[in-house]
Amino acid sequence: MVPSEENQLVPKEVESAAEEPRVLCIIQDTTNSKTVNERVTLNLPASTPLKRLFEDVASKVGYVNGTFDLVWGNGDNVADMQTPIDPNSDKTILDAGFEPGKKNFLHLTDRDGEQPHVMPEESGTTDDSGQDRFIGPLPREGSVGCTNDYVSQSYSYSSVLSKSETGYVGLVNQAMTCYLNSLLQTLFMTPEFRNALYKWEFEESEEDPVTSIPYQLQRLFVLLQTSKKRAIETTDVTRSFGWDSSEAWQQHDVQELCRVMFDALEQKWKQTEQADLINQLYQGKLKDYVRCLECGYEGWRIDTYLDIPLVIRPYGSNQAFASVEEALHAFIQPEILDGPNQYFCERCKKKCDARKGLRFLHFPYLLTLQLKRFDFDYTTMHRIKLNDRMTFPEELDMSVFIDVEDEKSPQTESCTDSGAENEGSCHSDQMSNDFSNDDGVDEGICLESNSAAERISKAGSEKSSLLYELFSVMVHSGSAAGGHYYACIKSFSDDQWYSFNDQHVSKITQEDIKKTYGGSSGSRGYYSSAFASSTNAYMLIYRLKDPTRNAKFLEAHEYPEHIKQLVQKERELEEQEKRQREIERNTCKIKLFCMHPTKQIMMDNKLEVHKDRTLKEAVEIAYKLMDLEEAVPLDCCRLVKYDEFHDYLERSYEGEEETPMGLLLGGVKSTYMFDLLLETRRPDQIFQCYKPGEVMVKVHVVDLKTETVAPPISVRAYLNQTVSEFKQLISKATHLPAETMRVVLERCYNDLRLLNVSSKTLKAEGFFRSNKVFTESSESLDRHVAYTDSHLWKLLDRHANTIRLYVSLPEQSPGSQFRRAVYQKSSGDSGNLDEACERVKGPVGNMKSVEAILEESTEKLKSLSLQQQQEGDNGDSSKSTEASDFENIESPLNEIDSSASAENRELENQIQISDPENLQSEERSDSDVNNDRSTSSVDSDILSSSHSSDTLCNVDNAPLPLANGLDSHSITSSRRSKANQGKKETWDTAEEDSGTDSEYDESGKSRGEAQYMYFKSEPYTADEGSGERQKWLMVHVDKRITLSAFKQHLEPFVGVPSSHFKVFRVYASNQEFESVRLTETLSSFSDDNKITIRLGRALKKGEYRVKVYQLLVNEPEPCKFLLDAVFAKGMTVRQSKEELLPQLREQCGLDLTIDRFRLRKKSWKNPGTVFLDYHIYEEDINISSNWEVFLEILDGIEKMKSMSQLAVLSRRWRPSEMKLDSFQEVVLESSSVEELKEKLSEVSGIPLENIEFAKGRGTFPCDISILEIHQDLDWNPKVSTLNVWPLYICDDGAVIFYRDKTEELMELTDEQRNELMKKESSRLQKTGHRVTYSPRKEKALKIYLDGAPNKDLTQD
Repeated sequence: MVPSEENQLVPKEVESAAEEPRVLCIIQDTTNSKTVNERVTLNLPASTPLKRLFEDVASKVGYVNGTFDLVWGNGDNVADMQTPIDPNSDKTILDAGFEPGKKNFLHLTDRDGEQPHVMPEESGTTDDSGQDRFIGPLPREGSVGCTNDYVSQSYSYSSVLSKSETGYVGLVNQAMTCYLNSLLQTLFMTPEFRNALYKWEFEESEEDPVTSIPYQLQRLFVLLQTSKKRAIETTDVTRSFGWDSSEAWQQHDVQELCRVMFDALEQKWKQTEQADLINQLYQGKLKDYVRCLECGYEGWRIDTYLDIPLVIRPYGSNQAFASVEEALHAFIQPEILDGPNQYFCERCKKKCDARKGLRFLHFPYLLTLQLKRFDFDYTTMHRIKLNDRMTFPEELDMSVFIDVEDEKSPQTESCTDSGAENEGSCHSDQMSNDFSNDDGVDEGICLESNSAAERISKAGSEKSSLLYELFSVMVHSGSAAGGHYYACIKSFSDDQWYSFNDQHVSKITQEDIKKTYGGSSGSRGYYSSAFASSTNAYMLIYRLKDPTRNAKFLEAHEYPEHIKQLVQKERELEEQEKRQREIERNTCKIKLFCMHPTKQIMMDNKLEVHKDRTLKEAVEIAYKLMDLEEAVPLDCCRLVKYDEFHDYLERSYEGEEETPMGLLLGGVKSTYMFDLLLETRRPDQIFQCYKPGEVMVKVHVVDLKTETVAPPISVRAYLNQTVSEFKQLISKATHLPAETMRVVLERCYNDLRLLNVSSKTLKAEGFFRSNKVFTESSESLDRHVAYTDSHLWKLLDRHANTIRLYVSLPEQSPGSQFRRAVYQKSSGDSGNLDEACERVKGPVGNMKSVEAILEESTEKLKSLSLQQQQEGDNGDSSKSTEASDFENIESPLNEIDSSASAENRELENQIQISDPENLQSEERSDSDVNNDRSTSSVDSDILSSSHSSDTLCNVDNAPLPLANGLDSHSITSSRRSKANQGKKETWDTAEEDSGTDSEYDESGKSRGEAQYMYFKSEPYTADEGSGERQKWLMVHVDKRITLSAFKQHLEPFVGVPSSHFKVFRVYASNQEFESVRLTETLSSFSDDNKITIRLGRALKKGEYRVKVYQLLVNEPEPCKFLLDAVFAKGMTVRQSKEELLPQLREQCGLDLTIDRFRLRKKSWKNPGTVFLDYHIYEEDINISSNWEVFLEILDGIEKMKSMSQLAVLSRRWRPSEMKLDSFQEVVLESSSVEELKEKLSEVSGIPLENIEFAKGRGTFPCDISILEIHQDLDWNPKVSTLNVWPLYICDDGAVIFYRDKTEELMELTDEQRNELMKKESSRLQKTGHRVTYSPRKEKALKIYLDGAPNKDLTQD
């Protein structure tokens, strides 16, 4: 922004400055000297000398002139932007190159690697800059804080004063500790309290200083008095309270804190001079009396108080008290006890009218008044804050409230029974109010022992000296739900008022104090507080005006010796912290990288080095930081400038070993635009020189004969070099002839550009800071072929798209009888794949070709296919046999056709004949594979033909017999007709075309025979812990290959057709997700991804994998996993049950009949809708991939016959025995409550009129403690149907508890209850259900005298 004309800095020498051109200079501070970097704008006459420019900048930014440089921010070249402007030149800014009428950008930078020196203030510290302003609720006009004509000010706050101007230090708010800060500042500003605290001496031999509250308060007060900081922490004080960090997030009442802290101090000060300090300063006395109006007899007692709670608005009144004096009068106003509230007079021996009230007998030296602004609204049943206006005087005369009544009544006795309900009296918690306790606290005799004249004389003298002056107002801003506290405190040193708002301390006036009265300018009606300001006084502290007692703060020379030592100790600690901060401020922190010379992994760390340390010293620090002592000598390491994002070495620092790091790095900055690399070399190597402006090129040499790409060689070039010159450079590095050289630049992913124009520069070809090229220089004819048709392009294209994957093969399954039979038939007596693969190897040292391996595996798979057709349902759950040592299998691009032998094509035909849809897949799985089994339970039929006889897969469209007598044509045709009629839309049902794809196209040709067939594998030894029998492959594969083709390549290693194993992708957290879309490529995979192969039949179109769990309603764990199954779209529930029967028998040992169990919906752990046998999946029942279902074994025949019925699970509660019966299912014909009660009456024998029921809460089985069930549940809801609030029972599976209402609850002794509570707690914790429920309670404020809370396990 351009400042206004009157604020311009115009040199006095130039009288006609307005007529000459002006130069607009915009200076950006780029140093790290300040927390917030300023941007200064100067509009100067063109004749201003450069020397004056520097002076003006120094003045406005606040730096010492001569400690910073100015450089151009918009120079034409790099040299201009790096050359500082001469600060001592007498040139005018016009002659120095500044342009009038344009924006001239300058950067303020470090000078010689050192940060600018901040201009010192007259006193105080530089921490209190104008950028950090006081944000308080007391804004005032006429800001005292300095303004800057050249700095854009976003806000204007009142009283922006640093400690140097106020002389006081603030307190840091830990989170919500503003209430604590307000009280601590008030105590600190109380001379009598501070002086007494200083006189107390801490004995370290007797107590831990960390847990000593008085000692930590002493330290805090010393810091508040002597620290040069703007604000100090209170964590040491709160730690002495026994608080942890969570307490900082609990806001409490400041008056509550005051009492708790005083109690704690009294406990700590026992047996010391300060034992009675709190009482001497803050304690007053009052009389609580009841006087009979007939005989004049009075019963009374003496109470003490530390504060006086004043009601803002009387109970039931529409109007608040106008002032503190009015509230005090109301406090001592007696009430008449008459009518039903009459007082029993011991003298009259009857109930009489009486007067009940309070009288002040003694006021403390420090008078604390609490304005009770927090109340309870019985209409809304919420806490509220009363924001009504209540004035308070600066001087308060309390003599009008002292009791000087001349009691002319006969001698009375103290009465321990007030004779009333004590409704009208308002006592603080400190007021001893236990009228049933007659333990000698009655001090009436002491008062009555003096004559009336003496009493009046004494009271009269006390009245004359009861003038109090206000010195602290604790203000609350906010509502009853929460808010902010701060304190307005008057200093007794200069009678000036200050606002202590956490870390901000500022001067305020009496007008600011009046703003804390609260209320609004309107009338004080009932609703006035709703529209009033929420910032108002909450606690007032007055001090008695008594010259004989009013103390002044101790001067430094008056301190006790132990305080002098403490002051010295804290000063030394603060100086040490300051030095440490100075070191931090001068420490360069930059990211450091290093390629470990032996491990060959890129390591990174943060290098912290002082700006004055030399480069040589920085190398030593980095050498130790990267732990290279055992790997490489120190003289084989150096630091170079590095760009990690582009993997670019910017420059090296030859000959600058003794240069300070501050100069090399451009000063100390919070962040750097570059990194450092600790480069290493072998002893026989020489470091290369990296010059600024060079680009780095990684050159890969390509060998067309062996089809290999060599590791990179680093070459540095310039962007203005031509391609021809670049080839010469590569020729020197690789010793390849430049004449026949072809160079290909990889600009971005798969963008391979041939550099064939010799005269073009590297910049024109698209080179940047870091580049990757491939070079080939053979005499082959491939040079004359069009580039995109050349062998070189195809090889590079394949190289760019090849990824490395780690494939975990299935383990051997010793119990797989069928698998052993298969391999015995196919390979003699050999029962495992190890020996089968050994035969593939041939002579020692010779490796069989891909064709040989595939030929042999084809023969195996032929036998396998025949075995499938012959053995029928003999399948068993099996795991893949162990794979042994594998040789490399490679399918080069040029030999695609040869990679599939005639036998392999015959294998494909064989697979197609046996199962034309065997390579179709399900929808992508979104759920984790939680078990570690190599073979899931659904895979029991992977090598059997059981599914070919009882599932929907057919051969050549021939109808297949199904267990229910239907054929596949009828179901398929019905599904088609349904689909043609229009698809039912659901949220979780798979689409008709769910993305599943056939592995074969219409001609029957494998889609695996596509363009991209590169596949190379070799054995790999995995990390320890993966299992001795676990076999791994390291596979290099073109990621454009389809999943279908990838699975075909893996067939020889898995030993089964690709349709009989599944591919799972393993993620970082060892979560596994199945990859099922066969036509999708591996493009989503990246280098070093892990893949797990599991045996199991791949799903066909319309099939879904289903997890079956057994529902055991009366077991401790009601949900038990059984097996994985496959359900098909269009299949009926009965058909799925028939398919489950043999699997349940073989895998789970459950010998069931089809009518002895049911399937039902599973929602998390809750049983839901009962599926009826005639329901059809996808039509009546929504089904999705990785669906879960409950299997429930029935005790008798199935009672659920219709969807109109409702099945609920009932459980009887027996209160007389304190126990719950087992679950019983009740089937209802309707949703009638009356029918439910009738059914419960039938099963239990309880008379219908005595049945009471309640719906269970939470997840099945809705566990609840038997100590809570009788009263916590909503028994006997007043509804007539179950499907309305509060029941909402609309589906099967709801839990209903019921009881006999005439049955009495067992009475328990405390011992029985505790024993039962322990048992229930243990039981419910094991089942994962809650033990008890209670709403969140406000945490009580406690100070722990031993420094740590005792963990009470019974508390919430």
